[in-house]
Amino acid sequence: MATVLLVDDDPKIRELLRLYVERDGHRTLDAANGEVAVTTALRARPDLVVLDVMLPGLDGFEVAHRIRAASDVPILMLTARSGDSDKVVGLDVGADDYVVKPFSPRELMARIRALLRRRRLDAQRDEAVLEADGLQVDPNAVEVRLDGATLGLTPFEFRLLIGLMRRPGRVFSRDDLIDAIHGHDDPGIIDRTIDVHMGRLRRKLGDDATDPRFIGTVRTIGYKFIPPVEKRDPSGTAA
Repeated sequence: MATVLLVDDDPKIRELLRLYVERDGHRTLDAANGEVAVTTALRARPDLVVLDVMLPGLDGFEVAHRIRAASDVPILMLTARSGDSDKVVGLDVGADDYVVKPFSPRELMARIRALLRRRRLDAQRDEAVLEADGLQVDPNAVEVRLDGATLGLTPFEFRLLIGLMRRPGRVFSRDDLIDAIHGHDDPGIIDRTIDVHMGRLRRKLGDDATDPRFIGTVRTIGYKFIPPVEKRDPSGTAA
């Protein structure tokens, strides 16, 4: 049984969310404003946060930013606007997924299950540390270090990096990454989601898109993790 924090200023929406989440066998906590949401998330340490964008006081973006600064808990944002702006801002501040209001309860629960399942699987894996050119990724401790310094990645960014590092040199299309990282059963994920997460991940890695150290772009196709051999010049010395 997981604990899910439900954050929305509309009591009817909170009650609807509570009914569906508890029907799935999970425990719920709720908050009607941003300040309470941040306090509850950091004190109770839920397994997932469902977070509305439009909140009194702190809005959902600021709430997500504050939670993400102290926790890697998955965050699913709810937005009333169907355009890309809210979605992109939400991803930039650390959200893992989003659902547009009015939402289908069936779709919402599919996304909640997918996020909880990935969190559970991430906790169960026992894998060797991945290393490349000063980058160390520990799948078990969910830690990333670059040249000795710890990097703060969101859960999605972490899965994205591991997915690429496990197959260095392989070119992943955006659809490949959606399938491998976000799951076949998570409806509605678009290419833009991958691009936003990839851009944030590259910035945290200090990658220059024109001369990348870790993640390369293959035009019109997708992305790949650059094997160390590709970072060397013909003489065999490091480039």
